[in-house]
Amino acid sequence: MTLSDHTTPFPTPTTQLTRLFPHASTELFMKLDSLQLAGSTKERTAHSLLTGMLSRGELAPGGHVVESTSGNLGIALARQCALLGLRFVAVVDDRANLAACATMTAFGATVDLVSTPPDGNRLRARRERVAHLLSTLPGAVTTSQYANPDNPRAHREGTLPELVAALGRPPSHLYVAVSTTGTLLGCQQAITEHGWDTKLIGVDAEGSVLFGGRPGERRLPGLGAGVITELSAHARPDEVVRVSEADMVLGCRILARREGLLAGASTGAIVAAVGRHLPRYGARERVALLMHDGGTPYLPTVYNDAWVETSFPEARLDRSTLEEPNPFERAVA
Repeated sequence: MTLSDHTTPFPTPTTQLTRLFPHASTELFMKLDSLQLAGSTKERTAHSLLTGMLSRGELAPGGHVVESTSGNLGIALARQCALLGLRFVAVVDDRANLAACATMTAFGATVDLVSTPPDGNRLRARRERVAHLLSTLPGAVTTSQYANPDNPRAHREGTLPELVAALGRPPSHLYVAVSTTGTLLGCQQAITEHGWDTKLIGVDAEGSVLFGGRPGERRLPGLGAGVITELSAHARPDEVVRVSEADMVLGCRILARREGLLAGASTGAIVAAVGRHLPRYGARERVALLMHDGGTPYLPTVYNDAWVETSFPEARLDRSTLEEPNPFERAVA
């Protein structure tokens, strides 16, 4: 009998994308971290954050954890806290997906909703609420996902080494969505540590202030940030690509229709970024993408035509666009 362990993150499969951009000569591969039991790569992050704090005595057994989250990390922390016998409060903003909040509640978490402030900076509002709860809940701690080195450690030790092992050699280019920048920083550390010849491309949302971006309104959660995070000060991607939310939606739609992979908005952004860059690549490149989370929580938004038409009137979802071999080429400046 061979049994698996459902309590810790496990190596996820990597698949080749042969239909996404049918005229591409470049090999494209996607690591399916959406298959983690919490539904996203944040399973790795949550496990690393909590076990790191427990091992250092910063978090007591049976203790109280408070964290700011836009959904995926909250689900992963809620699941891991249930397994580790910890109590968890997830501080979310009004962009948080209702299904994600319900999932956290199902794992036993308390969901604390913060309203959007007049200046629109939801991230800062969530972090201020976390600080308030830490001062009022006896013995409560935060995982400090935006600053904790255990965040990138999960990806330095797990995510990228798994991908390289699956491919047999490092990819020439790796596209990673950014928010806390923990995944990107961990991949950067692994590249440096192993001496891999991989170009690291950070994929960010328009309206995010990371890496010199200009602040703006963002409707879709899980990509970008409204403040400069502590971890991002150490992140040095070779290139940053900023993607509109309309193109994130288009990226999700063509990935679903061509490869049968239902992904979240951040993965749609990666698809759009790769599509923009494809003309510069040849047959010798091997390009890897991370599928950070699945698309089921996004069915009422990204995959809902009425919502998209209202939220992003500029979105190109007509049949001719969806059938273009690479609808992102014309977005290249």
